[in-house]
Parts: sequence; structure tokens; C-alpha cells
Amino acid sequence: MKRHLQVNEIFFSIQGESTHAGRPCLFVRLKGCPLRCTYCDTEYAFFEGQAKSFDDIFEEMQKLSSVNLVEVTGGEPLAQPETKEFINELFQKNYEVLIETSGAFSVEGLNPKTKIILDIKTPGSGESRRQLWDNLGLLKPGLDEVKFVVTSKTDFDYAVGVCTEKKLFEKVTCLVSPSWAKLSLKELSEWVLSSQKPFRLQTQLHKHIWGSEVRGV
Repeated sequence: MKRHLQVNEIFFSIQGESTHAGRPCLFVRLKGCPLRCTYCDTEYAFFEGQAKSFDDIFEEMQKLSSVNLVEVTGGEPLAQPETKEFINELFQKNYEVLIETSGAFSVEGLNPKTKIILDIKTPGSGESRRQLWDNLGLLKPGLDEVKFVVTSKTDFDYAVGVCTEKKLFEKVTCLVSPSWAKLSLKELSEWVLSSQKPFRLQTQLHKHIWGSEVRGV
């Protein structure tokens, strides 16, 4: 098996999203994604990056920090078949591993200790047709999370419908976040409260700290 990945960037920052928000975290952002979401904020990862061996990636991580939390993200990390083996090796090195994925690729075969943060693409993303719904049956209760980026009330109602129909509220943490600069936290908060559904409202904490144009945070 090839022991390398196409890597966009490796950095150490504050985790900005999910139930792990606020924790110091190492990030391995992989190159490439076949989706083109309307609100994508990492378009530079579509084409920028280079091949790095697993050993070189581990060495860079260790130089940045000794923390044991790492997120594998993208782009779309599962577009590269070697990602699953890389995650296995992260666990061998005693890392706690998060993966953020678009939901367009199967999570089957991921190490069962991996904490999956699975995007469910809303209509406003322009990519909801790419959703691989079988992934929802592979999510681990009490460990994994789903995330909806909301651009409008239509998107929020879609999130309510999916979580209700698929019984996600009973299984995993259901995150909703406003599309940056398109929807206010206040407005989304009001919809969450009015729905009386057990969503967890989130924002992109790193953008509040460093702004929306800074890479590597």
C-alpha cells in the first residue's frame, strides 16, 4: 500500500467547530474535493498541495505540537483511499482522531474509534444530490456527529426533516451552523428555539478569533 497522501496544509490551532470546539488541535488538511459547495471556504485545497509520506506528515505534526487531538479534513479526506490507513496509524501513535467529511464518500472501513463529523449537504450548498445516505446507518451512537451548514430557512427546515425522518436526534449530535456572512447566529438561534428540536448551535470559532481570510487556523 502506498504510504503517502496529497496534503494541502498541516497546522496547529484551536478547534473551531463540532462538540470539540475550543480544544487545541492538530489539523491535517488534504488536497482535493469533487464537490463545489456554494459556501466553501477552503477552495484553495481543491488544487494546492503536494504528496507527503505518512512519516513526513507525522514528523511535521510532532514539530508543531505534542497535543494528541488531530483532525483529518480537506478538501474531502475520504477522496484519497490511503486516508483510512493513515488514520489507523494515527491511532497506533495514540492520537484522538476526528475526521470531517462531506458525506459524499463512504465512511465504511474507518477505524471504529474515529470520531466522524459528517456534513449533510443542505439545498443551499448546491450539492445535496451528492449525499451518500447509507453513511447515516454507519454512524456510531454517542460518538459521531452530523453537521448542517444553513444558508436560509429552507435549509433549516431541510435539516429538521432529515434529522426527524432518519431519527438522527436519537442517535448522534446534530449540529447546525450559519453559513458565514450569509446568515446571522441570531436568526439561526431563533429558528432552533422555535423548532424545539435538540440541535446544537455552532459557529466557526476560528473565524471569530482570526477572521475569515486567514489560512492555517
